[in-house]
Amino acid sequence: MIGSTKKGRILILTANPTSTNKLRLDEEVREITEGLRRSKEREQFTIESRWAVRADDIRRAILDFEPQIVHFSGHGEREGELVFEDAAGNAKAVTPEALAGLFELFTNEVKCVVINACYSHKQADAITQHIDYVIGMKQAIGDKAAIKYAIGFYDALGAGRTIEIAHKFGVNAIQLE
Repeated sequence: MIGSTKKGRILILTANPTSTNKLRLDEEVREITEGLRRSKEREQFTIESRWAVRADDIRRAILDFEPQIVHFSGHGEREGELVFEDAAGNAKAVTPEALAGLFELFTNEVKCVVINACYSHKQADAITQHIDYVIGMKQAIGDKAAIKYAIGFYDALGAGRTIEIAHKFGVNAIQLE
């Protein structure tokens, strides 16, 4: 799995602050988990999910779980910021530079970052300086399309495909919809 003989660890981080449009993050996580659970390579993966994520939770979760893949589902802003939660559950924007700086500290552990959020390409571009594979969205992406992308991507990983090919499966899943 992604260049390693040990189990692939996937960390799913979600944030849907109370002040933002409601997303079906539960459905996305269920589809990822169930898809990998039934896949032929199911023994190769372990999944950890964290909900209502604050900025500090990202660092803690990566330190605790040591994932090879980090998947974020939530909101992104047109300016390129990702939206996490603050202590009260309200929106807290995080800049591409700040998140890239965090991932720089995990260059040897994390191999892939999937940012399933609107306008996340600026985050992806910044993180790519430190992580081998980073996937972001160039425009707004609807909830249904985001879920379809995740299904296609993780179904392909679960079938033993590479990250590059899994990305193509994710894109195609949106196109087929």
